[in-house]
Amino acid sequence: MTNEPRTALVVVAHPDDAEFGCGGTLAAWAAEGWEITLVICTDGGGGGPDDATDVGPVARRHISDIRKAEQRVAAEVLGLKEVVFLDYPDGMLQPTLELRRDIVRQIRRVRAQRVVCQSPDRVWTPQYSIPRFHPDHLAAANATLAAVYPAAQNGWDFPELLAEGYRPCKVRELYITGAPVLNYAVDISATIERKLAALRCHVSQLGTDQTELAQMVRQWAAERGKEFGLALAEAFHRVEN
Repeated sequence: MTNEPRTALVVVAHPDDAEFGCGGTLAAWAAEGWEITLVICTDGGGGGPDDATDVGPVARRHISDIRKAEQRVAAEVLGLKEVVFLDYPDGMLQPTLELRRDIVRQIRRVRAQRVVCQSPDRVWTPQYSIPRFHPDHLAAANATLAAVYPAAQNGWDFPELLAEGYRPCKVRELYITGAPVLNYAVDISATIERKLAALRCHVSQLGTDQTELAQMVRQWAAERGKEFGLALAEAFHRVEN
């Protein structure tokens, strides 16, 4: 028997991405005792109104501060342990070596046994009426996959992290949200309300009246559940490493 905590790392591009993609799953895992760290790659500063005319540094910093505060509250609702912001500029994320190293650092720091990330593939079927090919999402996903294997478990990758005290760590399970091929589902019947409550924290993006959105989320969870013989579900492409 081991007394090591069960640890999971979730890597997404923006505040609210995790709630949409896997909020019910994260709440379920947290209830089971998993210690979950949420990593947001961007600063969220590009999430202001589409018709805004002031998009300068001060305005971007303002919306970034709002979205970070909303994300921290949403994480508490889901029962997550912590939120880490890597603060890359919103809307400009690239799968650079620097981003990969930052994600490897977090994997090693928390000794992540599970990692959740977004899909690196463009998917042409919308979810929540949103096309699934945001460039930030694709960049975050590609960097995360490269971080999981082989970099996180290979001490020869980013030797400077060894100097910082971050030993190699092998991720045992990888869960990809929004993938074109789904092979695993999590029953979120007991946590759908917590997922919706977490989404309600993101007022700056989703408004205060989320009645229609909640109906859409429930419908999507029911459709996913039906595919896997569950009442309400979130689905992933799951890989064991």
